[in-house]
Amino acid sequence: MLRLNTAPVFIHFPPKGKPKNADTMDIQRIGFGAETIAKWIAERTDNQIRVFRPPNYSGTFALIILFAIVAAFLYLRRNNLEFLYNKTMWGLGALFFCFAMTSGQMWNHIRGPPFIHKTGNGQIAYIHGSSQGQFVFETYIVMFLNGAVVLGMILLTESARGKGDPKKRKIFAVSGLVLLSVFFSLLLSVFRTKTQGYPYSFLFK
Repeated sequence: MLRLNTAPVFIHFPPKGKPKNADTMDIQRIGFGAETIAKWIAERTDNQIRVFRPPNYSGTFALIILFAIVAAFLYLRRNNLEFLYNKTMWGLGALFFCFAMTSGQMWNHIRGPPFIHKTGNGQIAYIHGSSQGQFVFETYIVMFLNGAVVLGMILLTESARGKGDPKKRKIFAVSGLVLLSVFFSLLLSVFRTKTQGYPYSFLFK
């Protein structure tokens, strides 16, 4: 009767008439947290629902533990702090932070999307079909693709420095070109899947 293909579904039945499209909560786009549901109900019925949550000290406790571990580590290594000047370590940390942010980790933290989605015909969707939403697993896919593209660029850069064994530099150049071409094409393919009508592609459609 309701023609539902997925669950859960939140539907508002008005006092008069049939439910419209706006009477079905779009949980794929806005999630289904308590505050989100309360806001949606208020928009549809003008009934205000206040959500009370007990204080959550887990984040503060974890932050204190992290600072304690870092402080203890620095104290034990107080006579040898050369690792703090390691450019490779700081570079890898900066890259990981960029991958996490550009892949949508902050969006996941704010919206709370599902890990994956089961479609109406029983198949599992790992990538959201709209540019207005995403799944958690999709974030990991984009992070991996970005990492592979950056690795290819690093190999190409290292091969062009003009130092070292020519055979090794040639292997670096070919490997970097393959990584850059293949994984950038896959990244572009994911973008085409989420953005209908996008005309450009490279190796894959």
